[in-house]
Amino acid sequence: MTLEQEHFGGCWDYTGKQRVFNRIVRRIEEQALPGAPHVEQYFQSLHRRNVSVHTLKSAFTTIHDFLSFLRNRGRPHLSSLIQEDLEAFVESQQDRGLKPLSVKGNLRQVQTFLRYLIAKGIVSSDVLARPIRIKVPDALPRAMDPLDVRRLLSVTQNIRDRAMILVLLRTGMRIGELLQTRVSDVHLDERKILLWVGEKNRTGRVVYLSEDACEAVRTWNQKRDPHKPLLFYAQGRITMSYTRARMLFGKYIQKANLSHKGYSLHCLRHTCATELLNAGMRLECLQQLLGHSTVEQTRRYARLTDKTREEEYFRAMARIEGRQSHERDGSSSEVPTVFEEAQLLDPYDQELHEYAATLSTVAGRTG
Repeated sequence: MTLEQEHFGGCWDYTGKQRVFNRIVRRIEEQALPGAPHVEQYFQSLHRRNVSVHTLKSAFTTIHDFLSFLRNRGRPHLSSLIQEDLEAFVESQQDRGLKPLSVKGNLRQVQTFLRYLIAKGIVSSDVLARPIRIKVPDALPRAMDPLDVRRLLSVTQNIRDRAMILVLLRTGMRIGELLQTRVSDVHLDERKILLWVGEKNRTGRVVYLSEDACEAVRTWNQKRDPHKPLLFYAQGRITMSYTRARMLFGKYIQKANLSHKGYSLHCLRHTCATELLNAGMRLECLQQLLGHSTVEQTRRYARLTDKTREEEYFRAMARIEGRQSHERDGSSSEVPTVFEEAQLLDPYDQELHEYAATLSTVAGRTG
């Protein structure tokens, strides 16, 4: 079976997934990991649940690291596992310099595995009796500056690469979703792309193309090999890897003299979301376009684009600076009343009030 036959709608068919599963089983048997039969049964359960290939690979990498750690720690049997072993594993991950988000994700994978073993009566429930909480910084999404976007596009002359960057920039697609997009999923006349299966939540959605993105794809279609099913592919191949896509982006970032900015390929998705919010798109609409499970995930971008808060700040600061100027001149000036007593609200209520007012303004402008 060829790759074209295995690849369908952004996921792998049963045969392709079975091949990955078989490789995982072989590695479990070859390395004599603690509790190998139970580990194999766990991955069989994941396979039956039809999890994605990415989930299978990610789970095996993390659980393999955990079981290797236990073996080196002198725990050849899973039945002897205790809470301190799990805590020590987390500390070992931190000592390796992994980012908090990675450590938290790995811990979640291991805890899911341990819950399976607890349900089977193999591991004591005491192992998860005390929750392990890892504080993850809630960083702002990293969007590109508009001037930097123009500089990036100005140095991206390759037809294929320019089309890739523009589609990512205008649709907010994840790079994995774009690399799995087939030519038949792209409808240029309707200026949209059908994503049959989302990369993370496996929920399909529709994304839309701007005119410049459509034009870039049309130009690429005139040059690309019509016999290859995927929209984008590497030279001499029928697919393009994540690594290759990241290398291409890095090359153009360097060419545009933007390497010091720390931009990643995922920043194109953040940039799309930020620009749409700045242009007045409602959070609920953006949530659907980005494929977020909850609007709270999308709300992170609002922290970058809260024009109401920005305007309130500069209006208040102008009053402060004006008052201080009067005081330096020796003239008397009453302190301006920023809020009337009836408008004194809890900070959270004030934010909701401002957000509702902003939505009303946008609705009136677009209605």
